[in-house]
Amino acid sequence: MHRRHLLAAALAATALHPARAQDFPHKPVHIVVPNAPGGAADITARTVGEHMARTLGQPVVVDNKPGAGGVVAGRAVAGAAPDGSTLLLISSGTAVSQALFKTLPYDTLAAFVPVAPLATFDLVIVARQGGAFATLQDLVAFARSHPGEVNLGTPNIGTTQHLAAEWFKGAAGLKLQVVPFRSTPEVVNALRGGQIHAGLDILSPLLPQIEGGALRALAVTGARRSRILPQVPTAQEAGVKDLDAASWNGLAAPAGTPQPVIARLNQAVNAALADAQVRERLRALNLDPHPGTPQQAGAMLAGDIARWNKVIDAAGIARQ
Repeated sequence: MHRRHLLAAALAATALHPARAQDFPHKPVHIVVPNAPGGAADITARTVGEHMARTLGQPVVVDNKPGAGGVVAGRAVAGAAPDGSTLLLISSGTAVSQALFKTLPYDTLAAFVPVAPLATFDLVIVARQGGAFATLQDLVAFARSHPGEVNLGTPNIGTTQHLAAEWFKGAAGLKLQVVPFRSTPEVVNALRGGQIHAGLDILSPLLPQIEGGALRALAVTGARRSRILPQVPTAQEAGVKDLDAASWNGLAAPAGTPQPVIARLNQAVNAALADAQVRERLRALNLDPHPGTPQQAGAMLAGDIARWNKVIDAAGIARQ
């Protein structure tokens, strides 16, 4: 018995030894995406995964598991073997779920180890072109002079966009109504029809409406101006000093995945994001490639969880 225990321990130690990283992976790598096929998250995973497969010498397969605010996908990866063969597409939405749900079948920061960031993308506040608001200052001034009368539309309760709207409301010190719709097209239709005064959403799906002249971009909500609309100020530049809400995505592995394996995966991700064709395809989706370390991805996730917890508490949003 003693010899068998020693042998088992030796085998476990060998499996975790840094020298074993050169042998990884032994089988296909699966990226579990908590979104349906065809969206930006799915295309990002497939674009980066295709290049990673060439680096790793194994197929990289995208598994779409939408539902329950990302919990279905998260649970699948949290329970997977920590050998680097199953990864989770994490995002600002992952942080929102951790902050918003009273209980999850896992603790996000304990259940996963970040691998790398993938991309960042902008959120934007828009109004109807030709309407009363030409700038964000116009919207803020009107909301202050008409407390409780302004409606700001976003997609779905509990999304990054919805919480960013609550953050904007609190940071600007406004009394306005944040109105969640079921989808971005519904927000756009309500804006164009005059049912709401402004909207806050991810820039990419709104860009055709902005470029087509139906909507006006008043401000982006992150700390930097958008690469796509460099003429549009940030909310901070427009006077809302404490607002810094952007969106991002990245990859994570189950907790317990050996560090050399994480390093190998990180290398493969960053090689993909350095590739000109990969960068061009992501930018065509209005995503900005964001190569980085596992530590940077971890800081993005932990920082967002802390931010959204504060926003939820300040706005008095009931946790689900």
